[in-house]
Amino acid sequence: MRIVMWSGPRNLSTAMMYSFAARGDCAVWDEPFYAPYLKMTGLAHPMADAIIAAHEDDAEKVAAAITGPIPGGKPHFYMKHMPHHMVEGVPMGWTEDCVHVHLIRHPARVIASYVAKREDPTLEDIGFAQQQSLFERLGGVVIDSHDIRANPGAMLKALCSEIEIAWTPNMLNWSVGGLPEDGVWAAHWYGAVQKSTGFAGVEGDLPELSAQNQHLCDAALPAYQAMQAQALRV
Repeated sequence: MRIVMWSGPRNLSTAMMYSFAARGDCAVWDEPFYAPYLKMTGLAHPMADAIIAAHEDDAEKVAAAITGPIPGGKPHFYMKHMPHHMVEGVPMGWTEDCVHVHLIRHPARVIASYVAKREDPTLEDIGFAQQQSLFERLGGVVIDSHDIRANPGAMLKALCSEIEIAWTPNMLNWSVGGLPEDGVWAAHWYGAVQKSTGFAGVEGDLPELSAQNQHLCDAALPAYQAMQAQALRV
C-alpha cells in the first residue's frame, strides 16, 4: 500500500511520519517534491540550495520512484507530501494508485508556528487552498492534528481502520533523534520533533496573531473549515 499524507507546514506532519516509520512495516519518504518545487519556482526558502543539491530535483524522476519498488521491500510506503509543492508541471498520475489522507490544523496555529521559522508567509506558502483542491480531486480521509494530539491512540487506530492497515501501538512512540529519511531541511524545521519520543499533548487556546497574520488566517480559514467538517471522528 502507498499512503500519501497531504499536509501543509507546521502541522504535526513530521511526527506522523515518525509514527508510521515506528510501525516497522512502512518505508517512509519525506516531502519527495520539495527539491523539484524549489527548483521550478525559484522561491527563497531556508536551505534552498542545500535541498536542491541533496535531493532529486527532477519531478518526473520523483514520480517514477513513487510508483517503483517500495524501499526495503516493505509492504507499505508512507509519503509525506505538501499540497503547495504540486505546482504546474509536477506530474500527478502517480496519485492514482495511492491511499490519500489529509492532515489539517487550524490556520492560526500553523501561522504562529511558521513565522517562528520563516517570516511573512503567503496563503500559497501554507497550502490550505491547495489542500482543499486536492481533497476535492482525490478524496480520502481527513484527520485533524488537534484530535490526534488530544487522543493519539484512538485517532490513529481509527485512521488505520479507515485506510485498511493493521493498527499497532508501536505508532505511539519513536526513538529520539529523528529518522535517516529526514530531509536535509530537518536542520531548520525539525528541532522539537527530533527531540520527541511521541505526540505532544493537547493544544491550548488559539494564539494571538499580528494584524497581517490574522488577515492571512482569515483567508485560510474557509478551506480549513470545509475540510474540518469532513474530519474523522471517534
